[in-house]
Amino acid sequence: MMDEIKVKLEVEGIKKAVLILSGGIDSSTLLYYLLSNNYSIHCLTFDYGQRHKREIEAASKIVEEAKRLGEVTHKIVDITSIHNLISSGALTGNKDVPKAFYTEEIQKMTIVPNRNMIMLSIAVGYAVKINAKDVFYAAHKSDYSIYPDCRKEFIKALDTAVYLGNLWNPVEIKAPFVDMTKDEIIKLGLKLGVPYEYTWSCYEGKERPCLSCGTCLERTEAFLLNNVKDPLLSDEEWEEAVRIYKEKKAEYEGRDK
Repeated sequence: MMDEIKVKLEVEGIKKAVLILSGGIDSSTLLYYLLSNNYSIHCLTFDYGQRHKREIEAASKIVEEAKRLGEVTHKIVDITSIHNLISSGALTGNKDVPKAFYTEEIQKMTIVPNRNMIMLSIAVGYAVKINAKDVFYAAHKSDYSIYPDCRKEFIKALDTAVYLGNLWNPVEIKAPFVDMTKDEIIKLGLKLGVPYEYTWSCYEGKERPCLSCGTCLERTEAFLLNNVKDPLLSDEEWEEAVRIYKEKKAEYEGRDK
């Protein structure tokens, strides 16, 4: 059966790739983008001891929806044993989730030390095992200033290291959204039909989004810039999200004056 699938992929020109899928807006859009470009996608979602599991649950839902469009597999990778080694800040440590517009100091509180390096290294190993030539992750322009592992310089350096470490089975690290902002990613996703109602962004991880943490505010802003309501939210929640966004934005802009 596997030989038949391999022949089918080669005949149809479908490329095999590994994707790091968090269940958020960016990686979910990247999944649909890759499917639209004739990729067979092997998704990896990592449980590294983060604050909550809502994004992991969202990733599973996104994959089930995406299977209607092409060949998609999904593995949830348990690396929680490293939690004590990398626990820090608001996402894996004991700091409170900041409820404000992103500033440099607030964003630094959400850094998980070396997270992308760890996940990408595992993804490369998996790619070599299944003979996939590409590993994708959804680094984007909005994360550039604070997250060093979302920058072009990091991607280029890691891609070089991956090449040197896997000479007999070359794999490339690719981040096609690295020059795109979150609102531009959503614009693309809306065209691709990404089911954003199944994605999750909130750092709190409760039953419903808190609407006021940095990533909720960023998400609201991105949908507002596209003149569409966030489909994850009810009409009442969206109205509240917009109200909180405007309030927090006014506070943020007032602080800079």
